[in-house]
Amino acid sequence: MPTTTHTTTTRSPFDTNNLGINTNNSAPVLPPYLRTSSQSPLHSFPFSPSNTLPSAIGSGIKKEKPSTKMALDKPEIMDFVTRYQNLQGYQNASDQLMKDLLIYCKEIQGQYADENQILKQELRNAKLDLEHATTSRREMQQVLQELDYENSYMKNRNPYVLILIDGDGLLFQESFIRQGIEGGKQAAYALRTAVAEYVGSQSGEVEIVAKVCANLSGLGRAMRRDGCLDSESELREFSLGFTQAKASFDFIDVGHGKERADSKIKEATRWHLRNYNCRQILLGISHDAGYAPFLDEILQDTDTRSRVSLIEGVATVRELKNTNVHILDPLPSLFRNQKLIDRSGDRAAERAEAYARSSAQAPASVPFFPAPSRASTSSPVMVASPTSPPATLATTASSSWAGVTAKASPPPVITTPLAKISVNVPARKAPEPKVATPAWNPGERGLDPPIPINATAMDNIKKRTGKDKLCNNHYLRGPCAKGDECCFEHKYKPNPDEINAIAHLTRLNPCTSGQECDVENCIYGHHCPSVTGTTCTHPYCKFRVEDHPPGTKFKNAKIHEN
Repeated sequence: MPTTTHTTTTRSPFDTNNLGINTNNSAPVLPPYLRTSSQSPLHSFPFSPSNTLPSAIGSGIKKEKPSTKMALDKPEIMDFVTRYQNLQGYQNASDQLMKDLLIYCKEIQGQYADENQILKQELRNAKLDLEHATTSRREMQQVLQELDYENSYMKNRNPYVLILIDGDGLLFQESFIRQGIEGGKQAAYALRTAVAEYVGSQSGEVEIVAKVCANLSGLGRAMRRDGCLDSESELREFSLGFTQAKASFDFIDVGHGKERADSKIKEATRWHLRNYNCRQILLGISHDAGYAPFLDEILQDTDTRSRVSLIEGVATVRELKNTNVHILDPLPSLFRNQKLIDRSGDRAAERAEAYARSSAQAPASVPFFPAPSRASTSSPVMVASPTSPPATLATTASSSWAGVTAKASPPPVITTPLAKISVNVPARKAPEPKVATPAWNPGERGLDPPIPINATAMDNIKKRTGKDKLCNNHYLRGPCAKGDECCFEHKYKPNPDEINAIAHLTRLNPCTSGQECDVENCIYGHHCPSVTGTTCTHPYCKFRVEDHPPGTKFKNAKIHEN
């Protein structure tokens, strides 16, 4: 630290003022001890002038002859004073230096003492921290070892293989489905066995989880139209058997709607890929090209690519093959390799043809007769036997999609005696019946069953207005959920014809789900019931254009806005 120099003015005892030296040009004034009692100060000395000067004062001074008066030289005395003052200044500077050094050393000592205490405290803290760090490190090493063990245990614990099947496209063989519950169990066991063979030596340690997602009602109708099922209930029983076979096997009914099964399978795949315990995911989606973007997304990671494979039933579409996903060998004994086809029209045509052939081969109970006159435009009349059907299949099919529910009245029975026919006249050949063409198919649900209408009952229902209107839900579905709060009539007891009239009027309102509706007893229309021939007769038809047969003409000029 900087040293402060303190300048101290010390008055010398030999100051010229004390010595009585007159610095002026006047005669010098002798000090008292050089003066005599009378006129000379030399008489003040305690010794005689003739004596030798004391050793304390005159030591080293050359002895001179005694004289009665000592002559003092002013310049010599001033030289001593100057020299003394210089020496005194050096001594003062030396003393001040010593003082400054002592002060500085004291300050440094105090500062270093404080710093030393701080360093000692820091050293003690560092030793404590070191001991604590050593203890903590050992504890952390022990915890880390335990966590490594637990992590390894958890990774190898409960490994499983997940099977996700889009049941609307990857279909089990009908030999399983026709057996109902028992067939579902057999299909589950066969699927597990096939996957266990794929897993290999780890099949005993790896759990196999299977989930089939499908729209049961829609799939049942499609399989029934294909002809592989006689009843939709067989598929429901099969799904129950599949679910009951093993706790980890589920057949999930996702209901109607597009992409229901797709979205469920995609989200389940993403979730299980994040689970390390999931060793492999087998996807039954080979039929649907819509999964290609999803596979491109998840197969970007190398680890994920090695954990995803496809189960092939129907031949894998080109879009999925382009993703380079691993495809397992087909399992023809378990899954169908063909898509479902709507054969309902073909079967209807076959039945119509068979019926026509049987009618042509059977002996006619009543012969044909020509028209009585040329003016008549009626065609030849065939007398119907009691066992003959009231109308042809073609007429029934046509009336079903047109919404015409009134059945044709049977032809009149002719009781007039028959005229004899000459043997030479060749018998008139009966015209060959025309084979009925398949009816128009509006979509997946198909045509709504026809409803017979009684004109009187329809008029009675239409006359009701305001609060007298009958509640459709109450009379067609059961007790109305609104109860007394409903604004329509609940207490009236309609007859069966009036119930049919209510059902027909309700059919005039389109179902919000359209052809995707899977409600068996849905009371709303799934196609327009007002088509007669090639014309929609309803002036305010609420159905869309595509809910009518192709080529239909409309009385509603704003039908395209529906």
